Amino acid sequence: MATRQLTSRSNSPEDEELKKFVEKSRIKIKVVGCGGAGNNTISRLMQMGIKNVETIAINTDALDLLYTDANKKILIGKETTRGLGAGADISVGRKAAEEQRDEIKNAIKGSDLLFLTAGLGGGSGSASIPFVAKLAKEMNILTIAVVTLPFLMEGKHRAENARIALEELEQCVDTLIIIQNEKLLEIVPNLTFS
Repeated sequence: MATRQLTSRSNSPEDEELKKFVEKSRIKIKVVGCGGAGNNTISRLMQMGIKNVETIAINTDALDLLYTDANKKILIGKETTRGLGAGADISVGRKAAEEQRDEIKNAIKGSDLLFLTAGLGGGSGSASIPFVAKLAKEMNILTIAVVTLPFLMEGKHRAENARIALEELEQCVDTLIIIQNEKLLEIVPNLTFS
């Protein structure tokens, strides 16, 4: 998202007042990455030099969160998982998100537009992305979710986690963008995962 630097030909009081007004009226965008894949997306956005957007990483895995590049990081489930991840268990992920409810709510407060991203199938992303979406809906924040579905080879358990997360997300977000990992392989067959 490109933004113009505010400059004017004069430094009159009127121009200064206009500059302040324009700065104040800028849309406040936040991007929340949930779970490992969501955190990877946040890190990539930061490396690309995204501007005028606040990035927030949420995860149950403390080590993964440590290496995530984000403006704000929230370790969920400090009691439940002790920073060791949710182990692809969506109920553990839900309980973990609930533990940090107030912290998550404070992090997204003030957003005009909220982007959520996660790779569905695991326990952290599949549980925390609908949790954040529900909070955003309660707070009347315009919310767009971008998610990936697990590969077929990842098994029925991850597919079921993804299905549950999608059902919950559909009820809470304004727009839902679903990317199927299988389709990505068809489009880019020589894609490496390193």
